[in-house]
Amino acid sequence: MSKPALTRYRTLNWSAYNAALCERGSLTVWFDPLTPWHAALSGKRGGQPVYSDAAIQACLTVKVLFGLPLRQTTGFRG
Repeated sequence: MSKPALTRYRTLNWSAYNAALCERGSLTVWFDPLTPWHAALSGKRGGQPVYSDAAIQACLTVKVLFGLPLRQTTGFRG
């Protein structure tokens, strides 16, 4: 049994295609303003953590939910 031929789609109207991409929508994520985003200083020697455990957990949750690579997720945290 042979495989069915793959359908190849070509974009002919680029202005409509770009407009459709712009209208796809956006995602707004709201965080509690009382949640600390930056880590507290530990008072120990060495490099200090920059982000709190809650911030790291939020970024990892977004990573898993949307199937993002870690590099894109770290860009999300801004």
